[in-house]
Formats: sequence, C-alpha cells, structure tokens
Amino acid sequence: MPNRHDHDQIQSGSQVTYAGDMDSLSSSTDSRRQRRRFPWAFASVVVAPTALGAFYYFLIASPIYVSEGRFIVRSSNQAQPSSLGVALQGVGLSSTQTDAFAVHEYIRSRDGVAELSKVVDVDGFLSRRGADFISRYPSPWEERTKEGTFEAFQRFVTVGYDSTTGISTIRVRAFNPQDARAAATQLLVGGEGLVNRLNARAGTDAVANAVDAQAQARDRLTSAQTQLSAFRNREQIIDPQREALAGGDLIGELLVSLANLRAERSQLAEEAPNSPQLPSLDRRIAAFEGQVSEERRRIAGNNSSLSGKISEYESLVLERELAERELSAASIALNTAQLDSTRKKLYLERVVNPNLPDEPSLPKRWLRLLTIFASCLITYGVGWLVWAGVREHGQS
Repeated sequence: MPNRHDHDQIQSGSQVTYAGDMDSLSSSTDSRRQRRRFPWAFASVVVAPTALGAFYYFLIASPIYVSEGRFIVRSSNQAQPSSLGVALQGVGLSSTQTDAFAVHEYIRSRDGVAELSKVVDVDGFLSRRGADFISRYPSPWEERTKEGTFEAFQRFVTVGYDSTTGISTIRVRAFNPQDARAAATQLLVGGEGLVNRLNARAGTDAVANAVDAQAQARDRLTSAQTQLSAFRNREQIIDPQREALAGGDLIGELLVSLANLRAERSQLAEEAPNSPQLPSLDRRIAAFEGQVSEERRRIAGNNSSLSGKISEYESLVLERELAERELSAASIALNTAQLDSTRKKLYLERVVNPNLPDEPSLPKRWLRLLTIFASCLITYGVGWLVWAGVREHGQS
C-alpha cells in the first residue's frame, strides 16, 4: 500500500498539473476574445470612407459632360522657324506663345465670364437642375456672389497649350452636353474678339505713330526751308555756289584779257619804247589786275566772301534734303501702316470645333473609388505601424 508520503506527493503533483491546465485555458480564452474583437480602426479609417465614396459616386454624383475644342493663334507673317527661333521658343521667347497665353488668360478671366454671360446663362450653367449638391454652385452652405461664381466657373473650364504643335485645347465641363458645347463655343468667340481687338489696337497705334512721324518730318522741312529763305534774303544771293562758279568764269575771262594786254604792251615796248599808248595799256592792265583781285576776294577772301557763305548754304541745303527724305519715308510708312491696319496680324483659327458629347466623361467613378480606398489603406497601414512600434517600445 502506498504510504502517506507518497499520497501527499501524488496529491501535490496533481495540484501542479491542474494549475498548469488553468493557465492554458485562460490563454486560449483571451485569444478567442481577441479574434472576436471588431476591427474598429480599420473600419473607421478604410471601410467607412470607401463606403461613403462609393455611396456618393455611384448614387449621388451627377454625370458631367465635357466639350473639347482646339485652336491655334498665329501671325499673318509667321514663317518656318530657324534653329535659333526654335531655341528661343524653348526658353519662352516666342511671340506666338505669348499671344496664345493672352487668349488663355482672357478665357479664364472675369472679362471672359462677363462676355460669356451675355449669351449663356452662367448661373444656370453652374446650378443646372439635377446636379448634385456638392458639384453645383452654390452649394447648400454657400451664398451666390460674383466672386464665387467666377471661382466656381474656373473649376469647369481648363485651357492647355502644346508647345510642340502650338495648338491650344479648351475643355468645358457641364451638367448637360448642350451647356458644355455652348459655353466652349462662346468662349472661343470671346477669344476671337480679343484677337481682333489686339489687331485693331496695333493698327491704330501704328497709324498714329506714322502720323506723328510725318508731322515731325513736315515741321523739320518747313524749318529748313524757312532758314534757307532767311539766308537768301539776308545775303541777297540765291545760290552762292552758282555765284562762285560765275565769279570763277569771270576771273578766267579777265585773266585771258590781262594776258593779252600784257603781251601787247610787251610787244609795243620793244617796238616803240616811247609810244604814247604804253601809259594807256598800263592803266588797262592795272584795271584788269584790280578787277581780278576784287573777284578773288569776293569768292574767297574773308568771312564775308562767297566761300564762307557757301559753307552755310550747303548746310542749309543738306538739312532741307534730309528733311525731304524724312518726310518721304514718313509718308510711305503712313501709307503702309494704313494698309496694314486693314489687315489682320493675328489669327485665331479653330482646328477642332467644340463637340456635343453624347455620354458623360466624368466622374471617373471606379478610379475615384480606388483612389479613396488606396489612400485610406495607406493611411491605415502607416498608422498601424506607428501604433505597433509605440506598443512594442512600451512593453520593452
């Protein structure tokens, strides 16, 4: 028979074994409780936003139609660009790009919206019946204002530019296809009006500048003619150059006559030294010499001679000729500007007219839903990693 000591050992061993079974049972119960615990964090961060997104995009979001048109802004004298021109376009120095961007800014500006509102009901465009409360303007929590209307309209209009082809693309979104096409068409009409105004302004400025240049040239010519007339009246000479030429011819004739007289006297002095004609010849020779000296002094002797007057006269004549040339060039420039003012320097040409969409293009429901789900899932994953790291750090 087993003794009491063995019985106590058996009983003690049984108690230890039983205690071990209780710990296993408690651990198993806690594990089942953890598995049964509802994942509130995942549901609130991932499931709920995704469900709300699906509810909105598939049950509430209104279909949106997109009308697209393409146009190009070009110059009338635009030629094939050189390699340098292409390089300059790459750094933003193309005038055509500048003109295209001006049209873009006008389409999306307050002036563009104001011009559009004369033809299209912009308020009705933004709050068409059947549009959902989030997409339309004003939303239930908004008030209708001019600034709000402008900002809301900008969400429905986009304009892009392709630097490779130079073609601009306008896209207008609306809650029905007719509104989309009407707005896109009218915005293009407004862009064409802007280009026409730029042409008219450029032509007007060019003509005005040419008229001013012609008036200045005419004033210059009048002043030159006045100064030349004053010189002639003061000096009592029509043309000093002609006077000098005539004086030179006269001196030449006098010198010929003087040479003949000197030859005659020399011959007479040899043949008849006491001839009574010698004093008469001497007087005639002296008179001719005095006349030659006088003519020479008149042509080029001092400041009052013809040479000084010729210099002033030539300056006045040159000024008159330059003024005449300037007036002629200004008149030609004015005629050219007047002709150019009737021509278009810039053109807005429609490559593709705005279309009438037959099915909605937006919203991209599945794409939006997947985006929401992926964003929430990433947020949940990052948050779970941070929480797990904090918990592990606390346990250690």
